[in-house]
Amino acid sequence: MLKEANLYRKSTILILVFILALVLAVPAAAKGGRAGPIGVIYVTGQGLYYDTFVTADTLPMEGPFQLLENGQTEFGPGDPGYLGGRWWVDVNGNGMQDEGDSFLLCPLLGPGRETP
Repeated sequence: MLKEANLYRKSTILILVFILALVLAVPAAAKGGRAGPIGVIYVTGQGLYYDTFVTADTLPMEGPFQLLENGQTEFGPGDPGYLGGRWWVDVNGNGMQDEGDSFLLCPLLGPGRETP
């Protein structure tokens, strides 16, 4: 079971490193001054996909965060549970927001769509 937890943690860290690498690779000075969309998040409660980009990947663990799991979340823009793109990723796999997890800011860019 310890090996499975370590594998899960390593996989999650690799995903976060990949996202960070994409953010650094996309020039922020492109026409609008903002990096283009680099990811897609599926909102299960709406059945819609939204483009997103990472604006901060090292937020302090302060205030509310919404669970982001396998590129999916329950609430999106317009839903009462949507927190504006403040996400936590359960890196240590214990199901609780704590010091072993990642906290980031990735706003969802509308409009949502039915296909990725």
